[in-house]
Amino acid sequence: MKTPLRISPIHSQLQTINATWQTINQMPSVVTTSDDTEKITQLGIADLSFLTRCGIKGANVAAWLENQGIPVPTHPNTWCSLSSSGLVARLGLNEFLIEDGLDSAIAPRLAEQCQHPPAKVYPVLRQDLAIALLGPTVHDLLLQTCNINFQALNLSENPVVLTSMMGVTMIVIPGARSGLPFYRLWCDGTFGNYVWRTLLEIAEELGGGVVGAKQVV
Repeated sequence: MKTPLRISPIHSQLQTINATWQTINQMPSVVTTSDDTEKITQLGIADLSFLTRCGIKGANVAAWLENQGIPVPTHPNTWCSLSSSGLVARLGLNEFLIEDGLDSAIAPRLAEQCQHPPAKVYPVLRQDLAIALLGPTVHDLLLQTCNINFQALNLSENPVVLTSMMGVTMIVIPGARSGLPFYRLWCDGTFGNYVWRTLLEIAEELGGGVVGAKQVV
């Protein structure tokens, strides 16, 4: 078996569950588990670290992205969709996180172009643990891990929240899917095992658990 080029920050933990794997974007990834449907009725937690992403910052980065044909959120701490699939999150005024969906490959192209960027455009290394949370008890989990009242946010404004969860800096995008709370979370991959173990323990206490990526992408 060939050694994969990319490994999720929580790869070793995912290997302990009963799951079907698939290599996506050169990363072995959990796509289904034995009881996905049952877990989603309470709270599913999925690893989406396999999605390709890049970070860019600098005073000229917004104009540069627009010149690349990338949609740019007008306001800081908001996000918008890429034209194909994926998202662009504006982290403050001059920093962006671009993440592809399954049907796009924009982030690798931008990362390559940033090897020789124009003035005041700088690449930001992104080796994130990327998580999705889906299910009716998501907010119960968030109440135990974060002091932000996410339910007070206006989802129509596409908010991006930079906060601390369990002492770890986290990017959070709240939303909904099929009438259920749906949240995306990103953190530094070096904290991945700690963050995953903590969130999974709470998810299991709430009647949920690990689900495959097919449930959330």
